[in-house]
Amino acid sequence: MDQLALLLILLLGAVVTVPLGERLGLPAPILMTLAGIALAFVSWVPNIELPPDYILPLVLPPLLYASVQRTSWRQFAANRRPIFLLAVALVFVTTAAVAAMANSVVPGLPIAAAVALGALVAPPDPVAATAVAGSLGLPRRLVSILEGEGLFNDVTAIVLYHVAIAAAVSGTFSWPSAVGQLVLSGVVAVAIGIALGWITNKLMGLLGEATLQTGLTLLVPFVSYVLAEELMGSGVLAVLTTALYLAENGADADDVLGRITGQTFWQIVDTLVTGVAFGLIGLELHNVFGTANGRELQMIGWGCAVVAVVVGVRLLWLLPATWLAKRLHKLRDYDEEIPTTWRETVVMWWSGMRGVASVALALAIPLKTENGDPFPARDEIIFIAFCVIMATLVVQGLTLPWLVKKLGVRADTDAERAIERELAVRAAKAAKRRLKEIEEVEELPEDLAERLLRGAFDIGARISPDIVDDERRERYSKRASRLKAVQRIQRDMMSAARHEILAARSEPGADPEIVDRVLHHLDMRSLRS
Repeated sequence: MDQLALLLILLLGAVVTVPLGERLGLPAPILMTLAGIALAFVSWVPNIELPPDYILPLVLPPLLYASVQRTSWRQFAANRRPIFLLAVALVFVTTAAVAAMANSVVPGLPIAAAVALGALVAPPDPVAATAVAGSLGLPRRLVSILEGEGLFNDVTAIVLYHVAIAAAVSGTFSWPSAVGQLVLSGVVAVAIGIALGWITNKLMGLLGEATLQTGLTLLVPFVSYVLAEELMGSGVLAVLTTALYLAENGADADDVLGRITGQTFWQIVDTLVTGVAFGLIGLELHNVFGTANGRELQMIGWGCAVVAVVVGVRLLWLLPATWLAKRLHKLRDYDEEIPTTWRETVVMWWSGMRGVASVALALAIPLKTENGDPFPARDEIIFIAFCVIMATLVVQGLTLPWLVKKLGVRADTDAERAIERELAVRAAKAAKRRLKEIEEVEELPEDLAERLLRGAFDIGARISPDIVDDERRERYSKRASRLKAVQRIQRDMMSAARHEILAARSEPGADPEIVDRVLHHLDMRSLRS
């Protein structure tokens, strides 16, 4: 078997594990990791020969871009405090704790290399968190925080990692230089992300066709990542900034076909790339065991010690952080989403799985220092990193569904239906307002005006049938007339409804996922009409 055949097998597995995971009640990424582990120990399966420097640029940009499509800048801004506590503060604390433990138990491991180990295992994986936690029917506030943590913690961790690697390679370290690099990395990334987002938005209007627009969005995350990295910025932050800019400024309420095409395309990309990425994690296990050189038990012991630190620090940090967030929420009435019970806090703790980013950073550790000496304890660092990845990804990923069920943590479906009902009413009212505006300038036959008015109710009722009373709870007849005037007016009404729902996405407290669900319904109805 060659590398291409192996890639095709992983792509097939990425598709097959989605329905299989639904039947087994297990997340598809976990099944792909297990499949990769099984393939790793099959004699005729080749070792992966993907250069480590290519893993992050090839895998992270599309996955991050796809993840951002499910959220909004308003949601990030509303949850900035809990996200900061998890994405920034917790990364620093975990890095320090892991570095201290590794430096004390691994012989010959210098502090700079230990910090590099801490940085690469500190960030929970955004793909794992979204794919695993998002498929379990958790409350949206928990999924939103986990998504925000997963998307932003890589920025902090990767900068820490590069600083530690530079110190280990050169043998020198400067605090002012490290802080300056962190600030420069963020500023450059944000500037590139906004500039590229603006340019992309303009190009979208010039391209016109949905297929060309979708093709452009495929290139944008890679360009954003590579350009930022070349200019000493954070590629991850640049991709997030570009994606958020386009989500807030690039939406056209009347571009129904473009929106449906783009959403479908990115769902496919997300599924395939996620499956391949987690399959690669499992396949790398065979190579990692080859670095043990007969010290498997000793190195597994070191790995278990670091796993205990990673998991324990997250719990010890979450308990007071959640308490503080609740206190601030009550005292100042912050508009943010926080865990409301200890059960939700426990689920958040157990959702801290490591994945793609940790693998890429571990494999990207240089072979030699500036003096030509081997990088200190490189094999040990990689082995310990994979112990953390496998323990958190496989063990926690497999047991998280059971834990969620045992604790009874579920989404508030009544609240979601209430939001959906409110949006349905707004869509119907927007359509009615547009009809009234048209009637003021055009004389419509009474029967036609009445039919169009029923169509306005139909818009909302098909989204949420609960908005109409018993007298109106009748089957709405299909559009009988194909008259040109009716089609034009109905398009105007649907346009008004879409504009209203799209405007709701940027309002405080809006849930982007529910808004997008309603908008998708309107889009599909427009295509059928």
